[in-house]
Amino acid sequence: MKKIVALTTAFFALTAVAFAQGGGMNRMTPEERAARIHQKLDSAFKLPAADMAKIDTAITALYKAQDAKRQELMAGGMPDRETFMAEMKKFTDAQDEILKAMLTKEQFDIWKEKIQPSMRPQRPQGGGGPGGGGGRR
Repeated sequence: MKKIVALTTAFFALTAVAFAQGGGMNRMTPEERAARIHQKLDSAFKLPAADMAKIDTAITALYKAQDAKRQELMAGGMPDRETFMAEMKKFTDAQDEILKAMLTKEQFDIWKEKIQPSMRPQRPQGGGGPGGGGGRR
């Protein structure tokens, strides 16, 4: 009887820990991702409202298409990495074209060199694996 209680308690504890961590699969909606770009562009360049509205519409539509393509690719199981990356690169290139059309060359260069890299998710630092960066040099 004590073993059953202990196992049940352990099971619930592990389940609670698993739910608390969330699994990292919470993707932002296309609207949330477009809002992030809107905020970054607005704070960096103070574009006219009409231009920002055009960018918002185009980027939101692009992200919706990207999510649909991602679901399509994942529907048959995990596709090979090269195919998946090639398909996703098409959307990155399309985003660049949208922004090139709306920004000056100088603004677009700032976007590509400084702002866009800062928007990528940061991986946790440390760790003991190869290239872990846990020690000083």
